[in-house]
Amino acid sequence: MLKNNKPFSLHLNPDLFTPATEEDKEYISAMRPSSTFFKDGMKRLLKNKVATISAIVLILITISCIVIPMFWPYAYDQQLGQRPRKRPDSSYNNLAPMQYGETELERIAEGEFVFPHLLGTDSQGRDYFIRVVYGARISLAVGFFASIIVLIIGLTIGSIAGYVGGKVDLAIMRVVDIIYSLPDTLVIILLSVVLGEVLNLEKTILERIGTNIISMFIVFGLLYWVSMARMIRGQILSLRQQEYVLSARATGAKGFWIIRKHLLPNCISVVIISTALQIPNAIFTESFLSFLGLGVNAPMASLGSLASDAVKGIRSYPYLLIAPAVVICAIVLSLNLFGDGLRDAFDPKLNA
Repeated sequence: MLKNNKPFSLHLNPDLFTPATEEDKEYISAMRPSSTFFKDGMKRLLKNKVATISAIVLILITISCIVIPMFWPYAYDQQLGQRPRKRPDSSYNNLAPMQYGETELERIAEGEFVFPHLLGTDSQGRDYFIRVVYGARISLAVGFFASIIVLIIGLTIGSIAGYVGGKVDLAIMRVVDIIYSLPDTLVIILLSVVLGEVLNLEKTILERIGTNIISMFIVFGLLYWVSMARMIRGQILSLRQQEYVLSARATGAKGFWIIRKHLLPNCISVVIISTALQIPNAIFTESFLSFLGLGVNAPMASLGSLASDAVKGIRSYPYLLIAPAVVICAIVLSLNLFGDGLRDAFDPKLNA
């Protein structure tokens, strides 16, 4: 191999470069293992202790709502002490936590094991703990399903408005402005009245839920997607002029393919964060409407309806209000803290 003896020559001397050994290659590879945006975000999320604890609390509450009713000896609508053709035993009504009715005390005296009422009973003699569990299940289900509805509608409309632009964007944004002016509570009341007259839910799966919850889901689908759509539209407006989008257009790629392959993956942090923060808003809305009597139909219970019933006897039985209030606070606070952790972990602007 010829050496370059000219010190001022622009040609490189090949003798100064030696091939890397296998050990060098392994050392360099071990310094920075391959990773993805999701893996890096999860590592940052797990380092956030508050968000991790909030996620654990949410998982425990969700698992409890699914598993506990499977083996709990009392049903949420079972009125203890009610016997056919006999006078109901009023000693079961408004029992304090860990107390028993008269019939149960007689059975215990005979040596029979009776499962305790952990949170007592309500005014109709129903086990309060299992009603709180079912109430948390309803509230969580409403929150998650409402967030899915908002995500699908907001993602679709926001992507179309941001990518197409022009008159389409202008028309969609004017519709968004109109929807922002509609009062959601009034719309839910009107829909509940109309659907109650039109729909016949007897002997169907939706009979226990009732028209109030159906109207609530309709309102979520009609009104609550606008914030998500605006955020996605703003992100796509800033991304559609990037070089990789122009390159994809130059190669003949269609708009739907560009949105699906290029634009939405780059908006994934905004999507995750917005969805996580939408769930507590939906749960709080459901609890608030159930508190006003616009939630699930009796005897099905949600946390809001339980709190509403407990307020009526708050002077005599204040403990009936504590359980649903604590569960609502735990769910909403955990979701908010977890959403903040997701924002800190997956927002590239905060980790730049």
